[in-house]
Amino acid sequence: MTSTATRPRGARSRAAIAAKTLRTDRWWIPPLVTVVGLSAWLAYATVRVFMHDWYWVADYHYLTPFYSPCITERCIPEASHFGRFLPGWWIIPEAALTLPLLLLFRLTCYYYRKAYYRSFWLSPPACAVPDRHQAYSGETRFPLLGQNSHRYFFYIAVVISLINSWDAILAFRSPDGFGFGLGNLILVGNVTMLWAYTISCHSCRHIVGGRLKHFSKNPVRYRAWTWVSWLNVRHMQLAWITLGTLALTDFYIMALAAGWFPDLRFIN
Repeated sequence: MTSTATRPRGARSRAAIAAKTLRTDRWWIPPLVTVVGLSAWLAYATVRVFMHDWYWVADYHYLTPFYSPCITERCIPEASHFGRFLPGWWIIPEAALTLPLLLLFRLTCYYYRKAYYRSFWLSPPACAVPDRHQAYSGETRFPLLGQNSHRYFFYIAVVISLINSWDAILAFRSPDGFGFGLGNLILVGNVTMLWAYTISCHSCRHIVGGRLKHFSKNPVRYRAWTWVSWLNVRHMQLAWITLGTLALTDFYIMALAAGWFPDLRFIN
């Protein structure tokens, strides 16, 4: 079928298709799954952040990442490794210094941009499915202009990952000295995945190997670039895995702090 519209001489003919899309597969499933998954995680995280409770296990020094670093006056002194200098108002999360910055790091992440552009904004919802918006200006206007700040949030995310690593190290202390339990495995596993997600960031890949004209003259940076590139290919999977490990770590520590069940201890 060809269009009957008049075209300039020499122009290629395009099919006159009235349908919005010819895709017959269930293209709407991935955007729907993304909406449900991200909405569920945000709902859980919001509730937990404003519970202001069940975030610290004193016997084993377990601190949930949702409350690290704990810096409000409401924080338990033993859980406040960096001091308590913010007021204890209920509207202020215990980790008010890091949570907004981590949220901005994820919001500006290249993968998450694709995820919520296609799912929440339907821009576009899938390949070969038209965009529902009338105009497109890219990321050149407010508020999307802020997406260009992702590289700076990456540096902050590295610092926060160091803090989470310190929390995981401190958790090996028990009333009898060195201790090791299931909570330690969960904390270390979460920190490992967080580092993998952070390092697999596109900004990190550019920092490690960008602007190099000759890889042969920079063998160390080239090897680091190939390793980061290997992780970068898995950036999407790591983005979802870390959402899962964060929720699992928080839930496990919450359950221990609430006394729902004891920690499975291997040593002390």
